[in-house]
Amino acid sequence: MILRLMLAGLLAVPLASPAPPPSAPAAADAADACGSPYLVDRTLPNGARWRLCWEIRTIEGLTVTRVRYMPKDSRSISVLRSGALAQIHVPYDSGEPRYHDIGSLGSAAVTLTAADCPGGELAKSKVCVTTRPRGHAYLKDGWGDESQRRTAQGQELVVLAAYQVGWYTYVSEWVFGDDGSITPRIGATGSLAGTTTAPKHGWPLGVGRKHFEESHSHNVFWRMDFDIEGRARDVVEQYDFAGNRTKKRSLVKTVFNRETRALNSRMRWWRVVDPGVRNTDRHPVSWEINNSDSAEYRGPADEAFTHADVYVTQYRACERLATENVAPRCGRSVDRYANDERVTDPVVWVNVGFHHVARDEDADPMPIHWQGFRVTPRDVTATNPY
Repeated sequence: MILRLMLAGLLAVPLASPAPPPSAPAAADAADACGSPYLVDRTLPNGARWRLCWEIRTIEGLTVTRVRYMPKDSRSISVLRSGALAQIHVPYDSGEPRYHDIGSLGSAAVTLTAADCPGGELAKSKVCVTTRPRGHAYLKDGWGDESQRRTAQGQELVVLAAYQVGWYTYVSEWVFGDDGSITPRIGATGSLAGTTTAPKHGWPLGVGRKHFEESHSHNVFWRMDFDIEGRARDVVEQYDFAGNRTKKRSLVKTVFNRETRALNSRMRWWRVVDPGVRNTDRHPVSWEINNSDSAEYRGPADEAFTHADVYVTQYRACERLATENVAPRCGRSVDRYANDERVTDPVVWVNVGFHHVARDEDADPMPIHWQGFRVTPRDVTATNPY
């Protein structure tokens, strides 16, 4: 029988300092909110600086708070009040079981070793803070003139933790790029957890075709509470580009003034913008959300939370998880939070799906498979941040 963590109804004492209260100004310096080892303050080789706090919460596990970005030779700007995993929903293709793996990730946090954090620092033996290359930041050919050739390699700051949930080990990362990007992602590794004798629900593993590993989905939700230099003016916008099968494309903007849900589309993305915060070109500062890599799982009627890829809700402290919420008086799932309330302090929930069809290469230990999304600065700087 596969063991899973049960939802914890009571909160235990977190490993880190508590999250800032809702009334705390987002522009406050991270040092005012946390101290060593919970404060991360790292300047990357291109001069970009990230400053944030982390904590291990009993329910959500690794949570980043008071996230600030400072481009080279520029001012610091707050981006997130908080960001955390909000659910890992794992339905199997045969219809059962259907797990909700977030419940007490704090108690499931794996003790990390130096091998898990190459070149980095371990904090409380549960969190790794490190930097690593991210490949080309840019490459511009000089057209034969070497003096005009431009190239640079990028770096990124990584804050990660891991959790043992049943047979699976989940590696959760918050990745902060030197270009101002934020990439929340999670990798599943450990051991395969389910078997079936029905070929239509699985894939043969081992010798012959007697053993089938059951296919299943990982529908991962993240909760991101944006505060771009405070929470007063933040707005969520959706961008589409009409004109498929024509020679012209037209930009169509939809402003989400009320709680809503949205679906992925090939030519669709979202941004959180503060129209009162502008770069030196006088363009409003924003962060763009792209969720184009999701498998887009859609479950039955009693799993309505899977029927959208992005949710925008008004901030409520008790709306913490996308499903099996620990404060049911505020709603049990994110689809119920989005009930057309006016949005003045937006929280964005992003649902990224991955359908795992096992293969022989997944034999123990299972190679890690990743899923996540990218949050990219849009008009935060007026020129290349390098």
